[in-house]
Amino acid sequence: MKDPEININLSPQENGEDSNAAEGASREDSEAKKLASELEDMRQTLVRHQADFANYRKRADKENREAGQRATARIIEQLIPIVDGFEHALAAHREAEYDNYRKGFELIYKQLLDNLARLGVERVDPRGKPFDPHLHQAVDRAETSDHPDGTVLEVYQPGYVYHGRVLRPAMVRVAVHPNLASNKFAH
Repeated sequence: MKDPEININLSPQENGEDSNAAEGASREDSEAKKLASELEDMRQTLVRHQADFANYRKRADKENREAGQRATARIIEQLIPIVDGFEHALAAHREAEYDNYRKGFELIYKQLLDNLARLGVERVDPRGKPFDPHLHQAVDRAETSDHPDGTVLEVYQPGYVYHGRVLRPAMVRVAVHPNLASNKFAH
């Protein structure tokens, strides 16, 4: 007698293996999506940190530059009276016997001014220009009709500017029209 063939074909759902596989694939997809989401969050965090660091570096560089300029400005402010001293010394002795000394002083004076200019110092000599209270200090006024009102007639002491910052304003004499001067005090 022949044994009857028993052929049992279970459907995937019936044997449970594919069900587990589908469940596993679903779980893997969920984990992959979760990992992808975490990876994207980490990438975004990294991009933000890189931008923050780049901004920090720019800010630190700017602050260092400004601190250097402030330190240089303090040194320059201390050198300005020396320039004034040279100018007074050069103006004092115009006699022939002082010519050799004068030439030496003029050379040193020129070197000092050239070095200050290389550092970014600008000398303010506003003679003939309109008075600017941000750059000039009026210490005298002269009533005149020969010049427009507010014109700088004479510079008693030059001013100095360093990278747009006034180190010392120019001390000046300013023109005032006689009729304007009397009208100002008439009220």
